[in-house]
Amino acid sequence: MQAGLAVLAEVQGRPQNQLVNEAVRELVAKRSREVMVDLGATLERLRAFQASDPTGEASMEAAMRAEAAVEHDPAQGARVKGGLAVGPASARMLDILGG
Repeated sequence: MQAGLAVLAEVQGRPQNQLVNEAVRELVAKRSREVMVDLGATLERLRAFQASDPTGEASMEAAMRAEAAVEHDPAQGARVKGGLAVGPASARMLDILGG
């Protein structure tokens, strides 16, 4: 790439920095336009979603149905039966907290 830039600078009679700055400026402008189009499309989708469920009730209902449909939820807590092994520091804190 450096060699190509050097040849182009010599042929055009322009400094390499000027050519690089011009290329970067064009790239940034092109990518900015692409991002703006993508953001515009995303904003339109978000507005359509918000209009379809303005209060969020349908989304909450769908989430609750999905949660209720799971037979085994690994994130669901389970009560541990029996005593836990308590070290001396924990036993002292439990005594203090318990009164």
